[in-house]
Amino acid sequence: MARVGTDVAVTGLGLVTPAGVDENTFWDGLCAGVSMARRCDELAGLPVDFGCPVDGIDLDAEIGGRSVWRMARFVKMALLAARRAVSDAGLSPRQWDGDRVGVVLGVGVGGVSALVDNVRRLDGGGAEAVSPLLVPMMMPNAAAGEVAIALRAHGPSLAPATACASGATALSLARDLLLDGRCDVVVAGGADAVLTPLVVSAFAGMGALSRRGGDPAEASRPFAADRDGFVIGEGAAVLVLERTADALARDGRPRALLTGAGSATDAHHPTAPDPSGAGARRAVEAALREAGWGPDQVDHINAHGTSTPLNDAMEAAVIAGLFPHRPSVTAPKGVLGHTLAASGAIEAAACVLTLEHGIVPPIANLDASSEEFGLDCVVGKPRAGRVERVLSHSFGFGGHNVVLALQRFGTDRPRLCGRGVLVNA
Repeated sequence: MARVGTDVAVTGLGLVTPAGVDENTFWDGLCAGVSMARRCDELAGLPVDFGCPVDGIDLDAEIGGRSVWRMARFVKMALLAARRAVSDAGLSPRQWDGDRVGVVLGVGVGGVSALVDNVRRLDGGGAEAVSPLLVPMMMPNAAAGEVAIALRAHGPSLAPATACASGATALSLARDLLLDGRCDVVVAGGADAVLTPLVVSAFAGMGALSRRGGDPAEASRPFAADRDGFVIGEGAAVLVLERTADALARDGRPRALLTGAGSATDAHHPTAPDPSGAGARRAVEAALREAGWGPDQVDHINAHGTSTPLNDAMEAAVIAGLFPHRPSVTAPKGVLGHTLAASGAIEAAACVLTLEHGIVPPIANLDASSEEFGLDCVVGKPRAGRVERVLSHSFGFGGHNVVLALQRFGTDRPRLCGRGVLVNA
């Protein structure tokens, strides 16, 4: 299929995160560089009893209506983020052609809490005690389905599951749907909400989580020499994507360009990254090729930066090897914890805001003396300066590597002016 146009614009953002449940609060929290980790009542008594939950919002009240009873927490977060993203884009489901609107929402494992609750019901009360709503609450594609229903989106509806790269995979697929001409608008992102005793115990048992329980706010420390694991979080982010020409034709506001995306697989181990970084490197190189950039044109890297010994060492080596000009590096998981399937979408949204504001948020719990890799990590306070091109890294269990290339709108790209006349921005 011939591709339609070359540019894809981000025209709307919606966020539900541990740092804030709206764009401004999220951005302020990220720029403050202070971890959102705290002890969680639901995890009391476990070896790891802390995480980064989403606080300060009544999801049921925000969504409204009777349908909330059939939704798991990750679905509610995704739906709220999607509604806000569409509103931010200046679009309305009542006015668009729903047959040309797609939904792509990355997910991890679905409604774990609903599944656990109903296993207990089955054990305690037999089959009659199991909720008839269990399947739609726990199925991983529930977020994509519910968002499509709410937005009257009748185009392709997909739920990619590439572990912690799922949100980035969703944005990459959304870009393809637009450039292949299959959609005119795609609502894309990721959501996850598994801050449960079962999942936390499993991650802790495999040694993936930080055990720095004395002060949870100091536990997530990407690229620090004394990092010992990630802090689990939850959240959702949704971006509205359109072909740039279409957005401009309707007087929309391109907030940034999604200029390229690259994917590659380690084929190495179910949970550990390939220490050589070969898969991650291939994904970076693919994103650069698709964007048409040389490595020296990258101004900033939003790192996957999980705060685990293996990931950070591998990722730092890839960055140092490909980018000797030392672009600035940040890692939002220091503040947000690891929001799993949502992380790639949340971090893509952070990249959009960095491009808009010319500000790179700092990495929480990292200072120059504790960083061991020689990268240009932003520490202590936000760094101001013009940022034109950024890469966002996302790596997931199973060896999934996805890298997004985002560019400030108006940077060395032709844009439509007036009645379709091309001008240099």
